[in-house]
Formats: sequence, C-alpha cells, structure tokens
Amino acid sequence: MKVSGFRAMWVIVLFDLPVRTKPQRKRAAEFRKQLLRDGFMMVQYSVYARPCPSEENAQVHVERIQGNLPPLGSVRILKVTDRQYGRMLCFDGNRPEPPEDMPRQLEFF
Repeated sequence: MKVSGFRAMWVIVLFDLPVRTKPQRKRAAEFRKQLLRDGFMMVQYSVYARPCPSEENAQVHVERIQGNLPPLGSVRILKVTDRQYGRMLCFDGNRPEPPEDMPRQLEFF
C-alpha cells in the first residue's frame, strides 16, 4: 500500500526487560503502556507493532521509543514495509492466521 506517494511501513518493537523486582516490573509495564499510547498494538507479549504511512512517520515513532528506553534490558526496533509485513507467516497453534492488515489512511488520524 502506498500512502501519499510514500511506502507504508510497520515499526516492530521486540523487547526483553527485567521483571524480578517491583521497580523493574513497574518500568516494564510503563514501557508497554507508552507503546500503546503511541499507537502500537501488542502482537505477542513482548512484541508490539505499529503501522505508519511513511518512512518519515516511522522514524518519528522510532525516536519516541529511543527517548523512552528502559535503563536495563534488550530492545530491538525493526522497520519493514507493508508488503514485507504481509508476507509474515503467523500461526495459532498449528492453524495458519493472516497477519494484521495496514489500516486505511483515514484511520491514522
């Protein structure tokens, strides 16, 4: 899908944060909440994804994540095109499932 002449993108955040102590659990929960507030959806417990209408918009969200990184743990940010995301193989048990669709442009605003 192309939006306004730009290639639509997905920003995928994968993380593994420490949760042994109460402050660590609180910080991990706050990181997840921040992703949700920024329009990310939970794909799996520590994997969140957000559709973006362009590379430039995706970069804005990447910079927000970088500004909110927890002091401990591992965070990875992956940007892929809508076409690449659509080629992802998804399963619920042994049943194939389609990946999430890119929302229509009007749903971005």
